[in-house]
Amino acid sequence: MRDLHSFLLLLLSLLKPNEAAIRIVIGTCHASNYLTGKAGFCTTQNYADCCQTDQLYPQYRCSPPVTNNTAATLDVGGFSAGSDGGGVAECDKKFHEDSELVVAMPTGWFNGGSRCLKMIRINANGKSVLAKVVDECDSINGCTADQNYEPPCPPDVINASPGVWAALGVNTDKEEVPITWSDA
Repeated sequence: MRDLHSFLLLLLSLLKPNEAAIRIVIGTCHASNYLTGKAGFCTTQNYADCCQTDQLYPQYRCSPPVTNNTAATLDVGGFSAGSDGGGVAECDKKFHEDSELVVAMPTGWFNGGSRCLKMIRINANGKSVLAKVVDECDSINGCTADQNYEPPCPPDVINASPGVWAALGVNTDKEEVPITWSDA
């Protein structure tokens, strides 16, 4: 089955070589299905990837296993009204300022909301910061107005406010940064 999964990823990457949503995820998490994209008005703040009509996007119901030093990718996300984050945060039904230390977790790590309003420790750039989980970065649904017409989130990406990036001393122009994280 793993060979079939690898073959499909290779085939998709050859057919759509510029597609950033296709990722090879280390661990036991594999795409559970593929969503057919639908384009719409997409706010491209914070380097948001926008859905393309009829493009295939992987959907994940899982994330890699959580350890005390889980590898992930940090992505900059908006949590304020009118930003690329869409609506209010799932956990507290509020918008959050860019300066707040808040994150959105992919569906698997969000775990049905079990991490809502809990702190995680993020390590990058030789620094460590505590951030509050306030939202889910949906790894199953996407390409709708509710998701800013963005594809489903990869299962190993943590969307973090610009405040988290600043606390880590990382420039948001990098778009994505390798990190480790753990429950605090």
